[in-house]
Amino acid sequence: MNSLLRTVTGPLSVTAVRGPVLAHEHLALDLSRPTDRTASLTARHALAVANELAGLRRQFDLSLVVELTCRGMGRDPAALARISWASGVAVVAGTGWYHEAFHPAEVEGASVEKLADRLVEEIDGGMGADGPSPGVIGEVGSHGDRPSEPEVRTLTAAARAAVTTGLSLATHAQLGRGGLAQLDVLTAAGLEPRRISIGHQDLFDDATVHRELAAAGAYVAFDTVGKESYQSDATRLRLLLALLEAGHADRVLLSCDISRHSYLVGEGGHGYGHLFRSFVPRLRAAGADDELIDLLTRRNPLRFLTGGDGAAGQPVRRGATVPLPESGLAEREASA
Repeated sequence: MNSLLRTVTGPLSVTAVRGPVLAHEHLALDLSRPTDRTASLTARHALAVANELAGLRRQFDLSLVVELTCRGMGRDPAALARISWASGVAVVAGTGWYHEAFHPAEVEGASVEKLADRLVEEIDGGMGADGPSPGVIGEVGSHGDRPSEPEVRTLTAAARAAVTTGLSLATHAQLGRGGLAQLDVLTAAGLEPRRISIGHQDLFDDATVHRELAAAGAYVAFDTVGKESYQSDATRLRLLLALLEAGHADRVLLSCDISRHSYLVGEGGHGYGHLFRSFVPRLRAAGADDELIDLLTRRNPLRFLTGGDGAAGQPVRRGATVPLPESGLAEREASA
């Protein structure tokens, strides 16, 4: 288990993270296209991003953001460092390759070995000449029920780099599809499931798949909370409660995946704080107590990042969950 997190402003002890963690966010990216100009968070949005994070630090003690903008997504390590310093919130940056539609030219024709070496060099040497080192691999992507050939290469290379460097790996599963196939590719490359987070599972309405991922030891990311145009939070909550009732509270990650400037509060969006302002209160109303909320929003993401069986001195037994209300979370939500 790693006791230090690699953040964009330097090493951070796990025990220093006392408040919640956003496990999958974007603070600086550019996925804009001629048909979609708003899929960006550029320099002109940096102050608004920093102000949102600072407000969440003051109101909810937000302590850490896992920023999963990787190669080919308009990543800006220097902006991440500025936002972290300005907001007082630690930031872990990512590396790897998104799904095929956004693969940069360096992926075309490159072998798995060459791609893996490129990631290891960046993890060991930093992003750019004087840039910080990534502290996580992701969001490495695929866009269907099975990864395409280039996506198999980038996923395999990312897994090999994770094994070599000891970093954990988070995926992008387009609309939640293909998570089990991603897990197969990553584990075939030697990466342990406990070092893997399968992304966007709250967009995939299949509780059986969620249980299978969790039972295999992977983290199940409910990481698009608040994106109601993709999935209602009511459905997200139902799926989450089902996973908790199945005994997999120790394998859930939560976040909002803010990926365009129209999601910022200042532009009328739900913002990074939607998880704490809206979704967590609904989870509490369904019966979740402080210990469970802390597990979902702090201890789980720290265990994911460090590869440990516990976080901040609080061990979690594999396959266990914290005690739930006697009536059951799902039953209480259904009757609400």
